[in-house]
Amino acid sequence: MPGGSCAVALAAVADRPAERLQSLTGMRDVLWPESARRRELVDRFVGTASAAGYREVVPPLLEDLRVFLRVGEATDVVTKEMYEFTDRDGTRVALRPELTAGVVRAFVQHRPLTPWKVFYTGSNFRHERPQKGRYRSFDQVGIEAIGSDDADLDVEVIALAWRFFEDIGLTEVQLLLNTLGEHDDRARYTEAVRGHLGAHRDSLSEAARTTLERNPLRVLDSRRPEDRAAVATAPTIAEFLSPAASQHFARVKEGLEALGIPYTIDERLVRGLDYYRRTTFEFAAMALDAAQNAIGGGGRYDGLAESMGGKPTDGIGFALGVDRMLLAADAESVFEAPEAHLDAFVVDLTGGAAARDITHELRAAGISADRRFDPGSMKSQMKAADRSGAGHAVIVGEDELAAGEVTVRVLRGHSDTAGESVQERVRRQDLVAHLQQRR
Repeated sequence: MPGGSCAVALAAVADRPAERLQSLTGMRDVLWPESARRRELVDRFVGTASAAGYREVVPPLLEDLRVFLRVGEATDVVTKEMYEFTDRDGTRVALRPELTAGVVRAFVQHRPLTPWKVFYTGSNFRHERPQKGRYRSFDQVGIEAIGSDDADLDVEVIALAWRFFEDIGLTEVQLLLNTLGEHDDRARYTEAVRGHLGAHRDSLSEAARTTLERNPLRVLDSRRPEDRAAVATAPTIAEFLSPAASQHFARVKEGLEALGIPYTIDERLVRGLDYYRRTTFEFAAMALDAAQNAIGGGGRYDGLAESMGGKPTDGIGFALGVDRMLLAADAESVFEAPEAHLDAFVVDLTGGAAARDITHELRAAGISADRRFDPGSMKSQMKAADRSGAGHAVIVGEDELAAGEVTVRVLRGHSDTAGESVQERVRRQDLVAHLQQRR
């Protein structure tokens, strides 16, 4: 019966002593100030994308499993890493392991006008081995532009990511660029790689031999020592490109050069998902260890909409990993966590009612304010005020309360403001105007 297993589990632990629970393996809590830093990064990305005419889309965390099977049933994301299960009405579902597939599903379902230019932010889930900068629950920001095969759109998409890196202070980023050609080009290339690696099968690692059966192009990403020789001599996509694919790629390179965006051609760059065609790209943070320096990437996925029941529709996009970008920022000593800021901290020595009313009034006027709860001495409340990072303490003692006044004191670290008195009495009704002048 629905919920039966949960009821059994609850009954089994009902009589046990409470144990201290912790987050699951690969999951973690993000506390302040790191949470503020992440929020600032996401807000910066939203500003960059919005300024280019992209509008937000919010696909669900949970999708029909078939949405992600379109990503490619031979990929690790689908075969090893997805959180999939049967829900209570018998539907096979999955927590999203990436966002592009869900966005394209939304495009097919809602049929918006094209080109459909959208951005997204949010969490994804993959059951992979946790390591530094990689968790089983991870956040990404990204964009998708659906409905045009114009190579200049490829340039715009890449340039937006590049502009965002500049905005958050990252300078040691390398753009790796490749093309996988048209569908038939990629198919012929895949078979050529399969044949080449098959001839070297005995020298490949066990993992590469397994991958070879499912997705030969993924072997080209291998960094295992035993695979290097075979990968180094493998065919390149350039040998299989159609004239149309070559022309498209030439236009992309021309556009990047015109915008002053440096790139490096990487003929082994195939990306990890099966839906990519034509332009593919990856951003590597050179300040990080080479084995784990990818901070994002993307490419064209012409054909993905068709695989979900829509009309053949071109598309391109990218996703950037929030955790990896913050690691890169740490390595370059940029984009530090924003400082906490409050305009005022109310210190109430008269029982708390004055603090309650004043903080409410200040917040209603757009002045950020906080207070301490529970009784406390002047000393303890002032310590709390200093810790809050507020610019001013608004002090209410018995004398101030009787006179209808408050004392406004400039707090530690804020007393060098030119022309500002360190402490002064202010009429209660003038407090909002007084603090607004000092902001």
